[in-house]
Amino acid sequence: MNSDLEIAENSQVTLHFAIRLEDGAEVDSNFGGKPATFTVGDGNLLPGFEQSLFGLKSGDKRKLVIKPEQGFGMPNPANQQKFKPEQFNQDQELYPGLVMSFNDAANTELPGVIATVSEDEIIVDFNHPLAGKTLEFEVEILSVETAGLSS
Repeated sequence: MNSDLEIAENSQVTLHFAIRLEDGAEVDSNFGGKPATFTVGDGNLLPGFEQSLFGLKSGDKRKLVIKPEQGFGMPNPANQQKFKPEQFNQDQELYPGLVMSFNDAANTELPGVIATVSEDEIIVDFNHPLAGKTLEFEVEILSVETAGLSS
């Protein structure tokens, strides 16, 4: 394994990572656990996260700021949908922030967050929960290899 190899397109990267909100709240982390291995461009990481890693080498540790445009995008108002209260199980207590599972037209499960509840309508937000958020992406690069080659 060449420890001078920089992360680039098609690199196989093994790393520890943590994703935090601007207020420091941790969203996800594998520090203290099994490291993640992915190939740049395989779709496992968002392109903005991958691009922030370009040029790093094995042993590098960084805290990177990922703006919403490079992360989960900005919230789309069209992803908020109105429902009638009678479309929900009447035994279910509905409140803003509640995450529920819905099925789309293709019967694929889709998470939605209750945004508002009123007597005549319930608004559900189907935007990604991290849409519109600036994230801190902390990484520790453990190894960088050329994809398809193993040491």
